[in-house]
Amino acid sequence: MRIAVYLPLLLSLVAPLAARPLSERCEPRLATWLLTALSLVLGTASTTALGLLAVTGLLRIPQLAGLGHWSALSARHHDPARLPVALVAGLLLGCALFTAGRMLWRRARTLAAATLDAACMPARDGTVVMEDDIPDAYALPGLPGRVVVSTGMLHTLDDTEHDILLAHERAHLSAHHYVFVGLAQFGAAANPLLRPLAAAVTYTIERWADENAAGVTGDRRRVARTVGKAALAAHGTPALGRPAGAALGILGRRAPLAKAGPVPRRVAALLAPPLGRHPALTVVTAVILTSATLATAEAAHDLHLLLKSIGAG
Repeated sequence: MRIAVYLPLLLSLVAPLAARPLSERCEPRLATWLLTALSLVLGTASTTALGLLAVTGLLRIPQLAGLGHWSALSARHHDPARLPVALVAGLLLGCALFTAGRMLWRRARTLAAATLDAACMPARDGTVVMEDDIPDAYALPGLPGRVVVSTGMLHTLDDTEHDILLAHERAHLSAHHYVFVGLAQFGAAANPLLRPLAAAVTYTIERWADENAAGVTGDRRRVARTVGKAALAAHGTPALGRPAGAALGILGRRAPLAKAGPVPRRVAALLAPPLGRHPALTVVTAVILTSATLATAEAAHDLHLLLKSIGAG
């Protein structure tokens, strides 16, 4: 436990460095899965590691050790963490649980509101046209979800660009992109060091939807032009009347979908050849995930053995 318990925390310092390479060199669908897994697994593993360290501090207190029939003296002798480390871990654990719990509660409320909004929207083929001169378009998750497009956006684009826009938005719904965003941000809420990973997910789901639109239309340059045109039309205009659950499915902010993610990077990626799976990055990510999981399991097992040892003492 002396080494294993700290490994998830150390990996949380290194893993965010993979956000940019994964988002820019790896195929968007795979990048989204890998980035989400990194954020969720490392967020969970690092929080568990803080909990294990905090427990070792509690065992030093005779009154608390007595509740479990453990020997506080033996705990001090075998303890893998010094008391100050355990106290700091306990404070960080409290912050992690609070922020993660608050984020989960807010996300659940917003998702419920989005589902209700979507159910109340009459739609044709899942598409709702909103009478509004302000150019706007977004995917609203629900059962089923809705693609909402303003008349202002429709007037900005031609018929082919309409198809591209709808293909992009429908990709967000069909692939449940709000789930990826929610899981990645949940991990980042538990461990703020992982925020670059969550931020990268909000970009890769946009790239995923862009590539889906390119696959449907067969014209990457036209999709790139549509992305840029929609972003310019929506630039500087407020998203009025938008339900709380809009914008990439429960992001909790009111930014037009066309503006999500660095648009120039998206356009440049569409003008370049499609990205591959990049086996090296996939292997490195798998190694990090496996190491964090095994280290956490080993630390938990070692704590179990410690409790048995000091219980016998």
